[in-house]
Amino acid sequence: MTKLRVTGASAEATVRGSTLYKVHLRVEDGEPAFFCTCPVGAEGTFCKHAVALALAATYPRSAQRQPDAEAVVDVRAYLESLGRERLVELVAELAAVDELATARLRLDAAKAISSPAPLRVFFDAIDNAFETDDYVSYREAYDYAARIREVIGAVRGLLAGGEAEAVVTLCEHALERAEDAIDAVDDSDGCLGEIAAELQELHLAACKKARLDPVVLARRLFDWECNASDLDVFSGAAHTYAKVLSKTGLAAYRELAEAAWERLPVLGPGDNRTYDGNRLRITHMMEALAEASGDVDMVVAVLAKDQSSPYQFVRIAERYRAAHRFDDALRWAEQGLEHFGPSADYRLLEVAAGEYHRAGQGGRAVEIVWRAFEERPTLVTYQRLCAQGTRAGTWDTWRPRALECLRKDVAGRMKAVPTKGGSNAGHARWGLVPDASDLVEVLLFEGDVDQAWTEAKDGGCSSRLWLDLARRRETAHPLEAITIFQDEVERLIGMKNNDAYRQAVEMMAHVATLMRAGAQPHAFAPYATGVRARHKPKRNLMKLLDDRNW
Repeated sequence: MTKLRVTGASAEATVRGSTLYKVHLRVEDGEPAFFCTCPVGAEGTFCKHAVALALAATYPRSAQRQPDAEAVVDVRAYLESLGRERLVELVAELAAVDELATARLRLDAAKAISSPAPLRVFFDAIDNAFETDDYVSYREAYDYAARIREVIGAVRGLLAGGEAEAVVTLCEHALERAEDAIDAVDDSDGCLGEIAAELQELHLAACKKARLDPVVLARRLFDWECNASDLDVFSGAAHTYAKVLSKTGLAAYRELAEAAWERLPVLGPGDNRTYDGNRLRITHMMEALAEASGDVDMVVAVLAKDQSSPYQFVRIAERYRAAHRFDDALRWAEQGLEHFGPSADYRLLEVAAGEYHRAGQGGRAVEIVWRAFEERPTLVTYQRLCAQGTRAGTWDTWRPRALECLRKDVAGRMKAVPTKGGSNAGHARWGLVPDASDLVEVLLFEGDVDQAWTEAKDGGCSSRLWLDLARRRETAHPLEAITIFQDEVERLIGMKNNDAYRQAVEMMAHVATLMRAGAQPHAFAPYATGVRARHKPKRNLMKLLDDRNW
């Protein structure tokens, strides 16, 4: 509590709850009145924050004036000095304005009066803990979760007391409330997800101790998984509850899952029904059952029902590889390539190539990677081809073909660029020019900078690559690099922001260095003058140039 102010007829303070609340107590015409900015106070209920202020305001004023008064007050000793009736009255007053305290007292009272404690009390405590009067904000979520955990602790105590079946029922009720609450809580930190996980762990522990019918439990778990919300409650139950369900329960669970599975259609290439929520849940169940069986063919049978993407073929091939069934792995990889082509997913291409190498067919590995490169000749596909060709020992044969393919691609590829001449009726003029960027990147990858320069001059390339070429060649060919850096200066200035201006000026300084290295030290002054003339209205740029005395 901060900013406490007490007068003869009023008191006010800022009280910390799940957030900070402004509280005001006063007496008007002999009647008490209060105000609090918390949700409970806003509804006209005398809240716990008002109680806290009342207690602080009525505390002896002499003690309030002592800065360290709170540190020397022994509250426990004070409570021990009170009579039984006063203690009961005080606790009841505090509980009346604190729902969680009320719930805890009811739980303790129920356990003290009867054994086992009536479940209705626990159901009510769970309902009260999850109840939200309004949306629970991020700042309030921690306190909200803390009060739920208090009730979970009480339920956990029932398990220690031997009431396992009751705990199973209460955990499921709490999980229902958690799923109901997810849309009313800012769960950015995952508090509700953690609570759901705690409840599921407690549920499993209770199931291990309770004597539940495994078939009934299997049906309950299956229904939970099929209808789970964002919390994914009991996901993967077949694996998690395998020992509890035993063979009988697992058989019942499998029967339910397989019946639902049979109703799902087989998905072919490009079918977008993969992301159906119900299908995903049933598929997850079947995959868990198949994995638990240890039968790779059963796992593949589940995976093969969805052949909508090349990655599914990768998954199947990887399962067979893990089982050392390499022929089956290659067969499925080849099917995927047949359906989707070599460029659809390089992971599929890599699996197939790896199995061809394993089978002593390195030539076929290079051929399928070549098909992907031919469809999309880029630096990445070239590097992949290089890796496979090197592994097969035939890269010297494939390299010239790959470079020729890149050159042909340059001849057939044009890119649009703005042309000189300004604009026409407000629209920029664009022209088409060759683009040898991929070829230039490949040659730079191989370290052939001079040939990359030649190809860039003949076919053009991106500004990024021109800069890369200029930096690699500036030591040996400073004058050739100058033009490229000057173009970059103009591009940066054209961005019209202070950071770009600073970069442009730094690059101009680099141009000056290159001019000196190229025996043209006097060329910079007229160049700088030209820059100033072209961009005179840009005052911030002019200031930067002035600072350099250019």
